[in-house]
Amino acid sequence: MTTASSERLILDAWEVNAQAWERAVRDRRIESRRLVTDQAIVEAVLSRAPRKVIDLGCGEGWLARTLAGAGVQVVGVDVVPSLVEAAQSHGGGEFHLLSYADVAARALKQRADVVVCNFSLLGEASVNELLASVPSLLEAGGVLLVQTLHPLAGTGTEAYRDGWRDGSWDGCGEGFGKPAPWYFRTLGGWLAAFRAAGLELLRIDEPLHPRTGRPASVIFMAG
Repeated sequence: MTTASSERLILDAWEVNAQAWERAVRDRRIESRRLVTDQAIVEAVLSRAPRKVIDLGCGEGWLARTLAGAGVQVVGVDVVPSLVEAAQSHGGGEFHLLSYADVAARALKQRADVVVCNFSLLGEASVNELLASVPSLLEAGGVLLVQTLHPLAGTGTEAYRDGWRDGSWDGCGEGFGKPAPWYFRTLGGWLAAFRAAGLELLRIDEPLHPRTGRPASVIFMAG
């Protein structure tokens, strides 16, 4: 499968599964999010004491609403119309229907103290292009925060190398259709992607699942 076709399948799958995803987030069905990763990214963002945050791949806007409750101005971006509509209906920020290609083409004329991507970087070329645009979105001294599946947990039975993998909705509850593929990156793959985008890695955090003691995710901070 080519990168272009895989990238298209990501968008198709999210459009089809948007309502099921909104229910899963609203009902807090995903254990790792409920126990670890939601709070981890909120704390990571607030540790920077930002005035303004750009949430790339904001989904139905839960993170924006949480940060708004802490007095942070949030601009959210997503490519799925129904998710943007849901975010707008619940409030908590300013939300735009834009693709990562749009953002890479400088369609978002804003800057923020923190740009955050919370489990929203699933592609290959689209992500590389997006990361390259991040410096133009950051205020002086601003940082990018990326929370994603920990490479230790993402290998499964496959070899530890960058490449496309089949997706899964396991643990997300009922109502989902065909999952999206996603591009697995090793730790070295992520570091190379940041470096190619002109970003310097500042910190790596590995939130641990309280029941398994294993990393539930990894959070990269780059600037």
